[in-house]
Amino acid sequence: MEENNLKQLRTLGQSIWLDYIRRDLITEGELKRLILEDGLMGMTSNPSIFEKAIAHSHLYDDDIRKMSLDGKDSKEIYEALSQSDVQSAAQ
Repeated sequence: MEENNLKQLRTLGQSIWLDYIRRDLITEGELKRLILEDGLMGMTSNPSIFEKAIAHSHLYDDDIRKMSLDGKDSKEIYEALSQSDVQSAAQ
């Protein structure tokens, strides 16, 4: 089987990084696949990336609802969601 083109970049000294994170990428195994099959070496994130992940999917709705009912404000909710996803991605 021919080696993946992205993995071939590693032989040239390049590291593939993903500037994106979303919960289903982690929970559905896509992140693991990207690491194993495509040679993904790292990920970056920032508030804008999380805003897109949270606002443009329903993946976070249950957690947002629960934390809201627990009296958490928007900053606390954001921090909890983003920290949870980063920690999960790092495992």
